[in-house]
Amino acid sequence: MPRQFFVGGNFKMNGTISTIKDIVSHLNSAQCSPDTEVVISPPSLYLLLAREHLRSGIEVAAQNVFDKPNGAFTGEISVAQLKDSNITWAILGHSERRVILQESDDFVAKKTQAALDGGIGVILCCGETLEQREANKTMDVVLAQLSAVAKAGVKDWSKIVVAYEPVWAIGTGKVASNEQAQEVHKAIREWMGKELGADTAEKTRIVYGGSVSEKNCRELAGEGDIDGFLVGGASLKPAFVDIINAKA
Repeated sequence: MPRQFFVGGNFKMNGTISTIKDIVSHLNSAQCSPDTEVVISPPSLYLLLAREHLRSGIEVAAQNVFDKPNGAFTGEISVAQLKDSNITWAILGHSERRVILQESDDFVAKKTQAALDGGIGVILCCGETLEQREANKTMDVVLAQLSAVAKAGVKDWSKIVVAYEPVWAIGTGKVASNEQAQEVHKAIREWMGKELGADTAEKTRIVYGGSVSEKNCRELAGEGDIDGFLVGGASLKPAFVDIINAKA
């Protein structure tokens, strides 16, 4: 079967009660392709607000989760707490957390394993900086980030969506060309086939993130190994629906 198109909206540290209600209301009334799986990720303070007002069929993701079940970890959220609140996904390994908060590949891998063990799906981010791309280290970086998850013992990737997000294209207005994005997505799938098996490689969705907009989404969606998008700023706008329908 073909891989189901997947579109996630990462609100990052943006939104208020009022604006998130507006976004949710717009999504509830919009004509969204039934063939696209849609997940939105507001700041943690508004996870329950989004879940309580959002129609069924659209899921909610946390922007982070901790790798311990409970305890003295101020400021963190556990997998069990997300599950208890009907939050079904978590974004892990985003470059902003890797760079600003110094999260290591191993720590991201541990959190990924914890989320999966607890029944939460993972949007697993990977990507290179401009300096790494210019040094021809893109695949070294990306595959090291993904290999850490495999080495942590994650064998079932059916609840993982891999999000390739070149750091140099996040929030900059720069977008990897169709060819650049497809090249990396294809290489990731080839690595999966070699390291994780042909079935995992065929079924795992690999989505693109990095200044995705309603203007470039359709062309990107036409590439054979691009299975959707993880959208940043554009997910806060009405045009997010156009991105959801990029494959329609």
